[in-house]
Amino acid sequence: MLMSSAAEKLGLSDPDPDNSPHRDLDEARRVITALAGLVTASVEYLGPHAGPIREGLQALQKAFRESSAHPDEPGKGPGEKLTGPVWT
Repeated sequence: MLMSSAAEKLGLSDPDPDNSPHRDLDEARRVITALAGLVTASVEYLGPHAGPIREGLQALQKAFRESSAHPDEPGKGPGEKLTGPVWT
């Protein structure tokens, strides 16, 4: 649910993300950071699902950077304090 929420807040649920009425980058940052904390804290319990979940999180982090008018430096984006820097 957090991944879906973050995607919606990035506007990815609409054909034109830049003009999505659901787009809210401040909220997307919060949701992505919460997801990063949850994934980081529970990775040992995720078993074979850990890889795909981490990849989904990283895709959201990259999408956030691409959506931002002033992208954060690598390591400073949402959740990157917990996951490490994400490079586009």
